[in-house]
Parts: sequence; C-alpha cells; structure tokens
Amino acid sequence: MSNDTTREIEEMQNELWMRKTPQERARFASAMFAAGRKAVIASLPKDLSEKEIKKQLYLRTYGEPLPDDFFRD
Repeated sequence: MSNDTTREIEEMQNELWMRKTPQERARFASAMFAAGRKAVIASLPKDLSEKEIKKQLYLRTYGEPLPDDFFRD
C-alpha cells in the first residue's frame, strides 16, 4: 500500500493520538468499527434475510465465509 503522508505529519498524528486517553482511543476505534459496519450493511441488497445479512457482514468484515452450519435454523 502506498503512503502519501510525510514522515513529519505521521509523527504529528501519532503524537496527537498518544495524547488521548486509552478510553478516548477505544471510543474512537469503536465508533470507526460501527461506521464501517453501517457502510457494509448499507451496501448489501435490501432483500436479504437477516441470516444472509449476518453472513455477508462477517464475510466483508473478516474476509472469510462462515461455515454453512454456523447458524442453527
């Protein structure tokens, strides 16, 4: 992956990030994960079952399919 951020800016970003408390960093990470989840769900076809939405969400989040027998009917 290419990086178009200069070393100076990376260091500045890291310094600002490290000034945050662990709780602030955890809240930020959680919010980013939730935003990504919403974006994935919004990109799925609207006519999927709840089970298929969960399967697709897992696939797109973790990059591997769930086993066929994961969900109990």
